[in-house]
Amino acid sequence: MMKLEKVLKDKTGNGFPLVVAITLALVIILCGVMEFFRLNIIATGVKEALEDAIIVTVNDNYADVYHGVREGYSGGYQPDGSSFSYSVNTGDIYGYMDDVLGMEAVGGSHVKYTGDALEYKLSDLDVTIRNAPLAPSSPKNAQRFEADAVILLEVPVYFGGKELAPMKIRLKVQAGYTEVF
Repeated sequence: MMKLEKVLKDKTGNGFPLVVAITLALVIILCGVMEFFRLNIIATGVKEALEDAIIVTVNDNYADVYHGVREGYSGGYQPDGSSFSYSVNTGDIYGYMDDVLGMEAVGGSHVKYTGDALEYKLSDLDVTIRNAPLAPSSPKNAQRFEADAVILLEVPVYFGGKELAPMKIRLKVQAGYTEVF
């Protein structure tokens, strides 16, 4: 502590390299923090778009679920003569996300470009829909109509003008149908 105080009070100009080093250290730390926030904002935006897409998918199944609600359950079934048949639609999640996020399909992935640079890439979408059982013996504890979506997000990481290993995370969202009445 005494050394630092001595360096700060020194008027010979020897503190100049220390000021430059501290400034460079702060710039490097700030660049790292800004890159962290960029990755966090992209992941949050993609997750929110995926949540919207899975909610739209659940809502698109409303008509089929409604038939079950009329009979006292909330499953995706259609009347089929004297019985019910399984009727669930997985929706077009990639199509919805392409429209919302401005992505385009390239190969098996959906990508977003900023100018010529890749901003992020989505792939390996997996949608699981758990239908409510028809005529459960215990309706209070029965599985409700739910949809899960898991997608792989890949974002290139840049630091110091160089591209590092990309951030790869799996985003998972869930939406369910809850009857109001």
